[in-house]
Amino acid sequence: MKKYLLSFILAVITVNMNAQEVKKLPQPDMQLNVTLTEALQKRKSDREFKEGGTISDQQLSLLLWAACGVNRADRKLLTIPTAINAQDIQVYVCCQEGVSLYQPYDNTLLKITGKDIREQLAGRQQNMKVAPLFLLIVSNQEKFRNGSETYGAMDAGYSSQNICLMCAALGLKTVPRAMMDKEGVAKVLGLNDKQILELNHPIGY
Repeated sequence: MKKYLLSFILAVITVNMNAQEVKKLPQPDMQLNVTLTEALQKRKSDREFKEGGTISDQQLSLLLWAACGVNRADRKLLTIPTAINAQDIQVYVCCQEGVSLYQPYDNTLLKITGKDIREQLAGRQQNMKVAPLFLLIVSNQEKFRNGSETYGAMDAGYSSQNICLMCAALGLKTVPRAMMDKEGVAKVLGLNDKQILELNHPIGY
């Protein structure tokens, strides 16, 4: 009896240790006083970021909604087009507190690791690592029947452009980047060979 009880306790402890933290984001505030043409006029690539500063949860919610959020909830369709509606794009939020994966259908963040990977995302451009936040765009090739790196790159581009425009609307700086320590980042996040690291966006002031 004691043996079974001990096994049960150990199992419960293991489950609790492996449980992933989930954070609910606020609903994105759609009442921005910026038109699409104004956002297009303001869009630019910024490569210098001020150290410090924070991105609010409301700003983050809008950025993620633009990147690959749900805009037709009844049909679970997204703000971005994806090839054959594969919805292969995954967006990771990377900051000092660690990395979380955006869950678009319930507008939450799933904690993946407590490790700060901004230095690995900055790669050779170490001046980028001071940005308070990176959005990392990954294409999950398992969403395609036979895989398609071309489709994945296209879909990542749609997401990246939306991030650029939302940053312009919110008065934030960003730049789309392919440079990063891909092997190191994939290892920390536990990605498989079907999850392709496409682009990252440092975001700040």
